[in-house]
Amino acid sequence: MGSSLSLLFWHGNTVTDPPSEPALGDLPENCVASIIGYLDPPEICRLAMLNRSFRGASSADFVWESKLPLNYGSIVQRLIENDDEKLDDYCTDMCKRDVYFRLCRSNSFDGGSKKVWLDRSNGKICMSISSNGFAITGIDDRRYWSRIPTEESRFHSVAYVQQIWWFEVNGEVEFPFPAGSYSLFFRLQLGQAYKRFGRRVCNSEKVHGWDIKPVRFQLSTSDGQQATTQYYLKKVGKWIHYHAGDFVVSDSGKSTLVKFSMTQIDCTHTKGGLCVDSVVIYPSESRERLQCFNV
Repeated sequence: MGSSLSLLFWHGNTVTDPPSEPALGDLPENCVASIIGYLDPPEICRLAMLNRSFRGASSADFVWESKLPLNYGSIVQRLIENDDEKLDDYCTDMCKRDVYFRLCRSNSFDGGSKKVWLDRSNGKICMSISSNGFAITGIDDRRYWSRIPTEESRFHSVAYVQQIWWFEVNGEVEFPFPAGSYSLFFRLQLGQAYKRFGRRVCNSEKVHGWDIKPVRFQLSTSDGQQATTQYYLKKVGKWIHYHAGDFVVSDSGKSTLVKFSMTQIDCTHTKGGLCVDSVVIYPSESRERLQCFNV
């Protein structure tokens, strides 16, 4: 035989090509699923684009159930308590991958005053609570407070205090937090931002009184945890996350009640020019990353 036939094999009277090398697509889906189950959700999604075998494996329920919070059923139930949208349908009719990404969306509850979602990268619970859901002393008196529409808030409006002597903001949330450590922040801005010729501008004319005495931030939980911090508010024109404290959830089988407050009740001086947007609750390991959102 000549060299051109050196790569061919004879089987009886039939000439065939040599067997091809095994490829990734030849791996059984269940084996691939067992491997990618150890990866983070973004890595799983990237591998799903490799071939049909990886795409099928990336849809396996046991892969995504391991990424969901252990008490995700309780979380869904909390979201639908007062909701017309039956989110529990997707727990039975959709695969766990779709449940995961549905929870990664911003899910409103308690009349839209609160939003909760999973961090896409690690499946941890994050929450934002609108100032519309706070108990704010004097909020109905337009001499002191007003509601301002803005695109800079997840809830599209903020509470703005023009001038006041007694500043007191309280709020609470009851939720089946998965076990873990959480940090609570108030999202605030000194000054009122607006757009002028397409550029962001901040009116700081009414900002005063926040550098004389510190503002006290507090939180407490239904199992007796407490935390207190104090800050002078000084940075004008930037949204700042002020850390009120941390709390730990050890039992994800029941709901945890978290109460929080922000006060400056020294009546020797007035204060004003402050926008109160929301309270955010993040896993404690995300604390440093959250500071990147101080804009």
